Amino acid sequence: MPSGYNAWCRNALSERARDDQRLLGLIKHAWLKSGGVYGYRKIHQDLREAGEACGKHRVARLMRQEGLRSQTGYRRRPGCYGGTPAMVSPNRLDRRFEVTAPNIVWVTDITYSVPRL
Repeated sequence: MPSGYNAWCRNALSERARDDQRLLGLIKHAWLKSGGVYGYRKIHQDLREAGEACGKHRVARLMRQEGLRSQTGYRRRPGCYGGTPAMVSPNRLDRRFEVTAPNIVWVTDITYSVPRL
């Protein structure tokens, strides 16, 4: 029994743990290369394309343990949202809806909400 303990003391990290450390280096490199945007799915896809054999759950676990997360919630680009439309049609009907013949007057209603800033 002591020989097993001594062998464990000499090799503190198992082969799996050493492989996890190597894989974590590749994950960090791919995550930084993406600008901190990619999550575990795209990181896993990049590793597979590079010829690395690993599962997506393993990549997710290593990223979670290291605190690497995908970027969520992008900011909206500045611009003009809302206001008056660029082209307004004149009101020719002026709320007189009684017509003498069919297919002379057409009426429509567009209801929509303008996003607030």
